[in-house]
Amino acid sequence: MSFFNRMKNRFATKMILAFLFIILIPTILSGFSFYLESSALVKKNVRASAIQLTKQTADSLSSILNVGSDTSDLIYSDLNIQQSVNHFKSSSLGTQVDLSRDMAARLNNVVFSSSFVRSINIVKDGSLGWGSGTFSSVKLKRMDFSSLEWVKESREKDGELVWLGLRRDPFSGGGENTDLVLPISRAMKDFQSLDQIGILLVNLNGKSIIDTISQVKLGETGSFMVVNRHGKIVIDPDLSKVGQVVSSRELYEQIVLKDAAEFEITMKNTRYYGVKQLLSNGWILVGTVPASEITGALDKLHSRILLTSSGFALIAVIIGLIIAKWVTNPIKQLTIGMRKVQQGDLKVRTQVKATDEFGLMSRHFNKMLDEIELLMTRVGEEERQKMEAEIKAVTYRIHPHFLYNTLSTLRWLIRSGENNRADEGLAALTRLLQANMGKNGQLITLSEELEIIEKYLVILEMRYDCKYELVLNIEPESKHFKIPRMLLQPLVENAVFHGFVPLNRGGNIKISSIVKPGELWITIEDNGAGMSRDQLKQLTSASGQKRMGIGLMHISDTLRLYYDDGSTMTVDSEVGKGTKILILIRFPKEVGK
Repeated sequence: MSFFNRMKNRFATKMILAFLFIILIPTILSGFSFYLESSALVKKNVRASAIQLTKQTADSLSSILNVGSDTSDLIYSDLNIQQSVNHFKSSSLGTQVDLSRDMAARLNNVVFSSSFVRSINIVKDGSLGWGSGTFSSVKLKRMDFSSLEWVKESREKDGELVWLGLRRDPFSGGGENTDLVLPISRAMKDFQSLDQIGILLVNLNGKSIIDTISQVKLGETGSFMVVNRHGKIVIDPDLSKVGQVVSSRELYEQIVLKDAAEFEITMKNTRYYGVKQLLSNGWILVGTVPASEITGALDKLHSRILLTSSGFALIAVIIGLIIAKWVTNPIKQLTIGMRKVQQGDLKVRTQVKATDEFGLMSRHFNKMLDEIELLMTRVGEEERQKMEAEIKAVTYRIHPHFLYNTLSTLRWLIRSGENNRADEGLAALTRLLQANMGKNGQLITLSEELEIIEKYLVILEMRYDCKYELVLNIEPESKHFKIPRMLLQPLVENAVFHGFVPLNRGGNIKISSIVKPGELWITIEDNGAGMSRDQLKQLTSASGQKRMGIGLMHISDTLRLYYDDGSTMTVDSEVGKGTKILILIRFPKEVGK
């Protein structure tokens, strides 16, 4: 009998082969199953994190861009600036000096009110212009202003915004190529004749924009840039790329021709993972990172699982039944751990203390679970940050509504020739804005909110030419409780606009507060026109809430986002007797006094 036949018939050989299959097959199957499950989980969470990170960055950039467009609208609609630009040349020399000083002061005040606006320039023609800060009229005269492409485009669009790419400020007198800015230009117009009277240029702070992009990390070597809808790069930390069309054809198609928020492409023989997000002005934030940085660790894990499986087979062949029990116990522990992970228990950890391949697999298994838990923690933190961003968005939604009503009143007074009242209104608005700007954070004390309301009533009295008396019955203990900004101001404005204005008279507004354990009760009452039962029922119904004004929506959203369940706003009203609104605030542990 040959040696091969003798070995084949030996019980030890059969046990070794059986041991080989028993160990090898379950190890490969369970390892590959774990790889697929963990790969799907990690890829899902990593990509969700990348998309969320990109969206948050896009929101930050959009906020900066919105500041620029709002500033441009503010200057563009300023009738005093229009008149100064329109009548400057026809004025006397002394008047021209006064107009220039006034223009510079107005522009500087606007720039100082926003950390994102670097400078503002107004150019009437190639030899005459005004600007904030270090604006240099000498540099203006040196250049062929009318031949500049962005000047031509601004005139063609006749008042619409023209967004320019990141560049150095050509009008800065602080030196050559010093200030990095993102310009927004538009043609200024005389609202009476609709003739173009100059070019308005609002320069956003380019350094703040670059810092916003550079601080965000996508993998180890990933980067972000901003392109327009034609694929031209408008913002990039590498300024040499600004103004160029995206070089990769595949990347260009993903940006310009496709709508997917994430994609994969090949550039220079390397596979890249990409994400993109639309900005408020139509530009696109694009981030790319080598795909290996996203999935490289999983590929290594796969290779290690296969290598370990091969090692198990070799061990089974060499030492067979002698170490069968020693081999199977670690496998059972790992299998049990994997099964618990598949069932959703991420707290499980294997306790294999050996220094061989099984010990290495156990440590990598535990390390992978640690990384998954850390990743899920990060995702939870990002969801919390998203919630905070939503809270800020609800707060910021009420400010334009408030400013629009006030500025409309001032504009009406100016047009009516009531300049003294308009001046008083501007002074009141300035004091009100100072009171707001002096407070840090989204929360202020109840007494600070009441102080703002008192200042705002001055503006409303000027606006409607009536006397509105504010009666306060505030418990001393409640004055120091913190509430979101402008929680009560919209209700005071509604009391005037819906309660007193229809009656063409003044009235009383009473604000009361009561403190109970864990609760703050605030009541706002007026003796105005009131509402009928049908109007009140429609307002408090589910369908009526969809049509409620921005002020009441602000209150409702603020209570929902800031406070515990049970925080409510109830409205009670009767025709001819006024309206009463009760706000119940239930404070969570971290909000309140």
